[in-house]
Parts: sequence; C-alpha cells; structure tokens
Amino acid sequence: MRIIAHLDMDAFFAAIEERDNPRFHGMPLAVGSDPMGGRGRGVVSTANYKAREYGIHSALPISQAWQFSEAARKSGKPPVIFLPPNFERYTEASEHIMAIIRAHAPLVEQASVDEAYFDLSFSGSYAKAEKICRAIKEEIKQKEKVTASVGIGPNKLIAKIASGFQKPNGLTMVKKENAEAFLEPMSVRAIPGIGPKTESLFGARGAKTVRDLKKFSPEELAELAGKWGADLYEKIRGRDDAPVVEEYEVKSIGEQETFAEDTKSAELIFDRLSAMCKNIMTRLSGDGFRTFKTVVITVRFAGFETKTRSHTFLDPQRTMKALQTEVFRLMLPFLDARENPKGKLIRLVGVRIEKLA
Repeated sequence: MRIIAHLDMDAFFAAIEERDNPRFHGMPLAVGSDPMGGRGRGVVSTANYKAREYGIHSALPISQAWQFSEAARKSGKPPVIFLPPNFERYTEASEHIMAIIRAHAPLVEQASVDEAYFDLSFSGSYAKAEKICRAIKEEIKQKEKVTASVGIGPNKLIAKIASGFQKPNGLTMVKKENAEAFLEPMSVRAIPGIGPKTESLFGARGAKTVRDLKKFSPEELAELAGKWGADLYEKIRGRDDAPVVEEYEVKSIGEQETFAEDTKSAELIFDRLSAMCKNIMTRLSGDGFRTFKTVVITVRFAGFETKTRSHTFLDPQRTMKALQTEVFRLMLPFLDARENPKGKLIRLVGVRIEKLA
C-alpha cells in the first residue's frame, strides 16, 4: 500500500516573523516589498491569515496590499504591518523542520523552503500514517512555535492538494478509493500545472470543475493542453506515479527587486545588487550547497522590455567576491550605450546563480 504525505507550513515567512517578534502577535502581517505609502512596486511574498482577511495574498502588488490595509484601518481595524523578508531566519527554521520530518520518515523530499513530501508506506495503514503526521505537527509546534498543514493520500498529487484543504493547522486524509470523488467538485485550478490561462481555455469549453474536465477524452485534452494532456487525463482521476525523491535538487537561487522609481543611478543599482548577492550566498549555504558555476542577471526597462545576460565559469566558484564581481561586470553595459543605447531607465534588476554543487 502506497501512502504519501505532504507537509506545507502555514504562512511560513509571516509565521516566523510573528514567532520572533511577540509584539506582532495577532496583528495582520505581510512580508515582501516596501509599500512606500502605496507607491511601492513590488509584491507580497507571504501574508498571515489576519492579513488575508483583508484580501491580501501572495503575489498581490504591494501597492494594492497597502490600499487594502488603509481601507481596513479606516473601518477601525488594525493596519497591516509590512516587513522585509529575512531569508536567513527562514532557512534556519526550515532546516529544523525538515530534520523533524526526517526523524519520523525514512524518505523525505524537500520541495521548497516550507514544504516537503514524505513516504509513509512503511506504516502499513492510513491510521498509523495519520498518527505519525500528528506527531510531526505537534513536534514542529512545540519546538519551532509555528504550525503546519498535512495532506495524506495514495500519491504526491492527492497529498499536496489535501494539505491545502483545511489550512491553517489542518490534517486531511484521502484514501485511494476516495481520490476521484475528492477532486471532482474542485476548480480545475486545484490541479497543479493549471494556471490562469489554461483555466480560461477550459472555461471557454464549459469545464470549470474537475468533474467537468473528466468529460474530455485523452485526445481532446491533448488537443487543448498539448503533450501534457495525457498526464492531465490521469491527474484529474487522482492518479500519479511520481516518486518521492530524497534529494531535492535546487536548480537555481535568485532574487529580484523592482525599484520604487525607474532609475539609471549606478550607486542605487549596485547597492541593491550587492544586497541580493549577499542574500543569495546565505541561501546557497543554507540549502546545503558550496559552489556555483553560472551567474545570470535580469534587467527590465521602464517599458517592460526585459533582458538577461549570463556567464558560466570554467571552475566552480564559492565566494561572495566572485559573485558580486561577475554581477557588476554583466550589469555595467546596461548603464551605457553597449546594452542601453537609448539611455532607458531601469525598472527591475535580478540576480540568479545556477549549476550548484
């Protein structure tokens, strides 16, 4: 019997901030870009559940989040506390949480800083698997002072969807024989891989729920979704053979920032690039890596034209100096006629490292 669990931390970044700053307890929090009084141009990274009551959620433009906060304040509710992210603390807490999971399960796949799959087939029954998951949740709560939601199912697909079913601090168990019925009433967006565009495509064909989508043949799904159609046919029936892979392969680590105002200030641009390099090197070691070989920068101009430039070293690099020097070298041409002949202002810059070891 195959039994897979998926653990997803609840509003992780915001939860860590609230844990480490008692004065924030019970207050609406949003981690992300500086809203700058409604003039900020980044996005929300994570919002706690109090802030979500105001309509604030991940990836929401920070300016809109500020407007929602102001509307709440004017109606007598507490305004949102906006905080910059602290990846070093989040990575440290993540490492502790993953260690707790690994103490209970022999096969764990860390999917991101705040979620993991683990194989509980060894338990032999859903009842025992549930007992293990409750023990993990309780240990995380006791040791790390944050909560997690867990889904248990016959495969990774069902486990992941189930983990989000009763947030926060939930536990949802879906047995193999109930998997199809569990999915059927859900929006097609519940299926991982279906985004807004695909949702609109299916909606135009009358398919808004998973049950609606099951009316299409494999050939029709292939026509609508391309090569992914055959895989989708299986997923909407709750079937997924993807294995739990012990080593989580981090393919890249990166950050980007949208400036408050479009700029060509070398001082400002290089200052922000330096801060990104520092954060990236912290995350590199935090994820268990020592070296990188490829450096990529992203530059977005005021008119939203976006360019990337990269360099791959012959030998692996491990220092902040090597990263920063290469980032600056790649960036310089965008400040003169080589890459920016019309002298366009710059809206966003980003840094990414790849080929990690």
